[in-house]
Amino acid sequence: MNILISFLLAILSSMLIDNVVLSRFYGICPFLGVSRKVKSSLGMGVAVVFVIVLATVICWPLYNFVLVPAGIPFMDTVAYILVIASLVQLVGLFIKKYSPSLYKSLGIYLPLITTNCAVLGVAQGNTDQGLNFLSSLANGIGTSVGFLLIIVVFSCIRVRLESSNVPKAFKGLPIALIVAAIMAIAFMGLQGLFSGIQL
Repeated sequence: MNILISFLLAILSSMLIDNVVLSRFYGICPFLGVSRKVKSSLGMGVAVVFVIVLATVICWPLYNFVLVPAGIPFMDTVAYILVIASLVQLVGLFIKKYSPSLYKSLGIYLPLITTNCAVLGVAQGNTDQGLNFLSSLANGIGTSVGFLLIIVVFSCIRVRLESSNVPKAFKGLPIALIVAAIMAIAFMGLQGLFSGIQL
């Protein structure tokens, strides 16, 4: 039971306190580019959740049971990018088949998940910090769900701002960046809440 509580707290910590978008500014390109519509944001967020969680499940054993025993742990970044690129292709094919409108609205941002530093940052961070499999999985789930949460909330705010009386100089991206900064400050208030969680 203790491990389950620690696992859930680690997910919450990665999701809210150490949110990759608002605290480390990873994944800013899709965060700003796709967040004009809620449906696109939700689709991008779900795709990122799928890719990050599966990349975590594949990359941790790949590093620990293949690269390290073979004496080539320095090849981890190349291996991770290959895994992530393959997963993005699978997600792209699935979305194209079952939701062509979402595929079209995501546009260039779907293939950009391959180079999204949030996805690579999780896989790389798990090995750089020497996390065990359970901690890596908690970090992957928390980070990806945090990305989904933030991009959807940000998208909802941007949709409301489109119909608001915003000064002309602030319309579009400037007001979006101001909102992102305010969200980052708000989430900084949560830091230290779950500090020192070990699985």
